Amino acid sequence: MDSSLQPTAQDLMSAPVRNISPDLTLAEAEQVLRRYGHSGLPVLAESRLVGMIGRRDLDVALRHGLAAALVKDYMATDLKTASPETGLSELEAMLLQSSLGRLPILQAGKLVGIVTRTDLLRGHAIPQPAPALPDLPPALANLLGQIAAAAAERGWDLYLVGGAVRDLLLAGSAPPALKDLDLVVDGSRQVEPDLQAAGVELAQVVQRLYPTVQLQIHERFQTAALSWQQDPELGMLGVDIATARTEIYPYPAANPDVEASSIWRDLYRRDFTINALALRLTGSTKQPKLIDAFGGLPDLASRQIRVLHANSFIEDPTRIYRALRFAVRLGFELAPQTAAYARTAVASGIYAQVQTEHAKVPALQTRLIQELRQSLEADYWQDVLQKLDDLGALCCIHPELKLSTEMIAAIQQAIMLQNSNQNEIKRWLIMLEVMLISLSLEARIAVAQKFQLAATVMQRLQDFDAKRDVILADLPACDRPSQIAKLLRGYDASTLILVAVGLPSSPIPQYLTDWSRTKPPLDGSDLMAMGYQSGRRLKRILAELLDATLDGEISDRESAEQFVIERYSQKSSL
Repeated sequence: MDSSLQPTAQDLMSAPVRNISPDLTLAEAEQVLRRYGHSGLPVLAESRLVGMIGRRDLDVALRHGLAAALVKDYMATDLKTASPETGLSELEAMLLQSSLGRLPILQAGKLVGIVTRTDLLRGHAIPQPAPALPDLPPALANLLGQIAAAAAERGWDLYLVGGAVRDLLLAGSAPPALKDLDLVVDGSRQVEPDLQAAGVELAQVVQRLYPTVQLQIHERFQTAALSWQQDPELGMLGVDIATARTEIYPYPAANPDVEASSIWRDLYRRDFTINALALRLTGSTKQPKLIDAFGGLPDLASRQIRVLHANSFIEDPTRIYRALRFAVRLGFELAPQTAAYARTAVASGIYAQVQTEHAKVPALQTRLIQELRQSLEADYWQDVLQKLDDLGALCCIHPELKLSTEMIAAIQQAIMLQNSNQNEIKRWLIMLEVMLISLSLEARIAVAQKFQLAATVMQRLQDFDAKRDVILADLPACDRPSQIAKLLRGYDASTLILVAVGLPSSPIPQYLTDWSRTKPPLDGSDLMAMGYQSGRRLKRILAELLDATLDGEISDRESAEQFVIERYSQKSSL
């Protein structure tokens, strides 16, 4: 590699640097290493680098019963260090001579970063000129330009990451409809970075430039969400701006703990290689640079979904759902190893164990229901559910849940009935309820609680069996449409859909799509214009008119008036 094009330690290092005190015990140091998955950590005393300790040395000491010994007695103090300007070739040579596998990066005697062997491998995947991309709409290009300029003024790098980059690369010459953008701010090059506030600060800059934008700040995850609603230029647009961060999962399927980091670490926490691409918006705008540290471009070309690490599905089961949704939507396949990781995660039983140990699992409460909802709302929902079932991944919802041809048919019928009641019923929710009523009562309620479904939904699932039995017992005695309508009128549409999808033939669909909307040719005003006074009998006439209309006895205004006159000729008695 041409030395003039080589990245430096400043380009590759991770910052801020996680470190430990020399006065920790070896047992405490081992817990820190285990939590963050590091093989070694720098040791700082009064902000000064005094040593490094590695996992191998810790393991040996702990095996010999030295858990209470102090880090300062076992740390390496003869350290090789580099500066932020040290180039890749020199860094590689220094690490070859180091047994610790990591180089502290010092500037003016202060620890500002760390470079590992993994970082050096990434150094060979330096930002490269991006392939030809379609032009963005002028208003969107102007917005991104203003955010990038604000980042550059503060010495930060700004990246467009994730799905938007993927979709731009797949789009060819026609720009995709980008409605959700993810931006990442990397301030780790600074000696004194205020990384925690970087993403929020830029979002506040945007709010000053666009006063009508809605801003929501999520401090725990160091992100800010900007939302435009029916903007004359931007239309419907959502932009998330996050500080580059790394995530640690305290237990499988939990919400992660978040810490500020570099763009490299931020990309490594992502789900799939095709979503771990970053387009740098700061610097030269004529030839934007693309970071592809994990082979996302080749995976786009081969049309496959590949996870970044073996424990990806263990850490977050929703990634299985996302992987299959992307595969179906994009026409991709899971990479063989990725499919194997998914099967291993499912077969491990880890999700059932986590649900038992943690009464309210955040992934099931938020991420999983959101991912499932996106799949159920899509036109390709059936293919996604089939692939989830093939992998056994429906167990993430509940171990009893299985897909069948009968369930698919029931969901299809529910969608058809929902289409005629769409103002009342959410499509994805009635689809989910159809799936849940296949479970035992105890199981369906457990799922509803974990998904934090609305109280009305919970009550419907609770009462479904009893209501279904009553309806099915009373329906055979109903000979006319008016009788059927009277019976079913006391039930909500969702309950009736759930009952109908389990029957081979039933008048319930006709009630939902036709009879429930039927109105008599005359209303109360018409009757009063004919001389009838308001009151209980007027309501009875209207009820009889409705029954006659349903049963086909009257069909227009003339026949309705004749019906009333014949039955209620003595107006004065009303």
